[in-house]
Amino acid sequence: MNTENNRLNEWYVPKFGPRGFRIFVGMLFLPYTGMCISFAVLGSMFAIHIVWERVIAISAIYALGLGLAAHAADSLGSKTTKPWGNYFSNKQLWYMILLGLIPAYTIGAYYIIFFVPLLLVIAVLEGFFLFAYNFEVFGGFFHNNFWFSLSWGALPLIAGFIIQTNHIEALPLVFSVITGLVSYVHIRVSRKYKDYKKKGRVDCATVRLELFLKAVSLTVIFSVSAIVLSKMVIG
Repeated sequence: MNTENNRLNEWYVPKFGPRGFRIFVGMLFLPYTGMCISFAVLGSMFAIHIVWERVIAISAIYALGLGLAAHAADSLGSKTTKPWGNYFSNKQLWYMILLGLIPAYTIGAYYIIFFVPLLLVIAVLEGFFLFAYNFEVFGGFFHNNFWFSLSWGALPLIAGFIIQTNHIEALPLVFSVITGLVSYVHIRVSRKYKDYKKKGRVDCATVRLELFLKAVSLTVIFSVSAIVLSKMVIG
């Protein structure tokens, strides 16, 4: 079955609009992108004094860097089955990568130069993993669940804390391990779920996996949203 056809019925893909629009939104993997942004926002919440402008900045960086650039790179660099088939050309995908990375690194560079130079370490690491993971370089050494959970689960939380403080502490490091583990479990289940979907399975096992993925992603997003609201109200 055509990959893009098979995935248009995913729960996070809009049921309305032109086919290209639906595939583009699906390619953004909004539930996991939302989780990653939530981890970065959660990292900022560990700071004693929160600069809300920087919360918005780190959210935008990961929305552009992961949501758009990394997922376009995944569609471009996959050596086997393309996540969304071949609907977008290589040229279009490169445009998406650049449209994500240029503003993301511009925002990051501003804060690195003027406020938080330690963020440069995270920027370099995330840039490396974006290409190493999605383009399966070094024989695909970095294209596995561990490096995925480190780059998009643990590092975002650390980045969120660093953009507020320009240093690192034990508590956010501990929580970065937790968010990394959440990402690890999520991607393992997601891979199994996608395999079932490719095979056209619509049985109870597939439904249970989908419900689990929904529960994890939405729980993370809403929990962090509640923490942010409480911080804004209580301080």
